[in-house]
Amino acid sequence: MGALDYLSNFCTVTSTTTRSRRKPMQTVEIKVKMDCDGCERRVKNSVKHMKGVKTVEVNRKQSRVTVTGYVEPNHVLKRIKSTGKRAEFWPYIPYNLVSYPYVNQAYDKRAPAGYVKNVVQAVSAPNGTDERMAYLFSDDNPNACSIM
Repeated sequence: MGALDYLSNFCTVTSTTTRSRRKPMQTVEIKVKMDCDGCERRVKNSVKHMKGVKTVEVNRKQSRVTVTGYVEPNHVLKRIKSTGKRAEFWPYIPYNLVSYPYVNQAYDKRAPAGYVKNVVQAVSAPNGTDERMAYLFSDDNPNACSIM
């Protein structure tokens, strides 16, 4: 669900009401290079005491920090960068969500197992013509070409 939450940040519509609203519950995934237990502890403690944070999960093997709570993603990233670590938003999505995983720049050797980079070319367009063309010759289509 982390990828869907990340993508939903781009599709939100903000209203211009004057009353303040509570931030929505979010899952923020960040890639942080951590080498030892001390690095892991420093990153976890820096985020754990932020206002609105519910859970913090650190996966040192994948260099991944997952923060869940009523937080702003940019504030979490800024707080992690304040520890001196190089951090960025999680750039990978699960392999099975991608239509074209071997497209240029999507396949990354440094990506964890089962993940590829999140690039626009890897995800097929919902109105893609190649699926419509394949459907023309499909056995499921009653109006399919019967020449073959």
